[in-house]
Amino acid sequence: MVYQVYPRSFADSDGNGIGDLNGIRSRVDYLAGLGVDAVWLSPFYPSALADGGYDVDDYRDVAPELGTLADFDALTADLHARGLRMIVDIVPNHTSNRHAWFVEALASPPGSPARDRYIFRDGLGEDGSVPPSDWQSFFGGPAWTRLPDGQWYLHLFAPEQPDLNWDNAEVRADFLTTLRFWSDRGVDGFRVDVASMLVKDLSEPLPTQAELPNFGDGLHPLRDRDEVHEVYAGWREVFNSYDPPRMAVAEAWVPTHRRPRYASPDGLGQAFNFDLLTAPWSADQFRNVITENLALATASGSSTTWVLSNHDVVRHATRYGNQGHGLAPTDDPVELLARANPETQDRALGARRARAATLLLLALPGSTYLYQGEELGLFEVPEIAPDQRQDPQFFRTGGTAIGRDGCRVPLPWTDEDPSYGFGDAAPHLPQPDWFADYTVAAESTDPDSSLSLYRTALRLRRELQDIEALTWCESGPGVVHFRRPNGWHSLTNFGPASVSLPDGEILLTSAPLTDDKIPANTTVWWRPAGPSQQH
Repeated sequence: MVYQVYPRSFADSDGNGIGDLNGIRSRVDYLAGLGVDAVWLSPFYPSALADGGYDVDDYRDVAPELGTLADFDALTADLHARGLRMIVDIVPNHTSNRHAWFVEALASPPGSPARDRYIFRDGLGEDGSVPPSDWQSFFGGPAWTRLPDGQWYLHLFAPEQPDLNWDNAEVRADFLTTLRFWSDRGVDGFRVDVASMLVKDLSEPLPTQAELPNFGDGLHPLRDRDEVHEVYAGWREVFNSYDPPRMAVAEAWVPTHRRPRYASPDGLGQAFNFDLLTAPWSADQFRNVITENLALATASGSSTTWVLSNHDVVRHATRYGNQGHGLAPTDDPVELLARANPETQDRALGARRARAATLLLLALPGSTYLYQGEELGLFEVPEIAPDQRQDPQFFRTGGTAIGRDGCRVPLPWTDEDPSYGFGDAAPHLPQPDWFADYTVAAESTDPDSSLSLYRTALRLRRELQDIEALTWCESGPGVVHFRRPNGWHSLTNFGPASVSLPDGEILLTSAPLTDDKIPANTTVWWRPAGPSQQH
């Protein structure tokens, strides 16, 4: 069980409106009490925040507004003392434009070693004023920016995030140094941002934007090339040099059948499975996703991972309540953002489905990654004015993509002003009034709250877990029902009609049962009666 912390929005210890490392330290007891095994920190490095900290100035330091390396060491020690592991984000596809390497590249001539660490090209046309290709950035706008000397540099995200050249030996060696730097400080693992996009084939002539979707597996010039696994084989050598070996998990938005190589034992070890995150509310879809990913995990020799929310997508309580339906499948997180409208959601339906989905998720074999605030049942926050937004997606698309600010709003801890216990100052993103009903303090004393459900489910999960397997059970339409090896069951009724409650001991339900029936949009964990059924 891994809990993702977005540091700037978790807890503010010094009253400047920004969450920090000491704020996280102040909540370690909360994390331990929740029942998770590890904490994953989104980037805490020095950054101009052109992309929420994913534009990194220095990979081996802490942003001054978040603390110091000594604060990081103290946080790691506090987590370890409570039996929790520390996972940090690593961002290898690009640096920030303030990184010492890029500053040096700008001051160096074309063709210099400093520029070879990045991807520079001459432009097209007689005067080089046409970009090397018509590629578009994932955040909107051109993927190339021209310098005063006439050359162009590639940035598949914001212009402040120049892409590194992973054919450069110095780049590869420097990241090995970074992995050792944090591992030596006690870090237990790494979440690898944009893991599929490091190695590129920029052989000229470059394909057009329209031609990019036409490349086969492993041949796309910008992502999921087979050669990227040579990089991760080198990383695995570093990870295995520690006792215990360090783990890593890939953020790889790739076709499902391509994911196992990232998760293999001679690679990163795990890869995020976003298939449930992008699936609609459908028993058939959930069952198919679970079946396929468990088979892939077996093929890769790793455990699978399960995710419903993170810092890049609309919170699942909002997605499931959007216009009374979940979203259609998509492997494009930007599209996912654009199509989930928080203002048209059915909150009661979304909350009910979110609880049911979470309980199903926690019953599955494998690793589960939770995103801060989902345990409170938080919805996406749409009430953010344009001048208060921070996400480059919003600005570079002219507001067409609402962006990710709505899932990054600072957490509500208590009913205290001015920030619901987040800190002593107004938070860096505005909190809505309805947060008053979703504070940690309020939910901690409510046995029916989302937080109480998560705490109970995580405790039971730890007690009930056995070998990493499940057996599908016969069920009617609209139902997902499986048995775990030591005899407990999970059944989710995706609706719309109630279904019969099996005989046995009820362990936990995501919603109250009615007349010995499991109502729509509800998950039940139970243990059958009788020793003959315990297998």
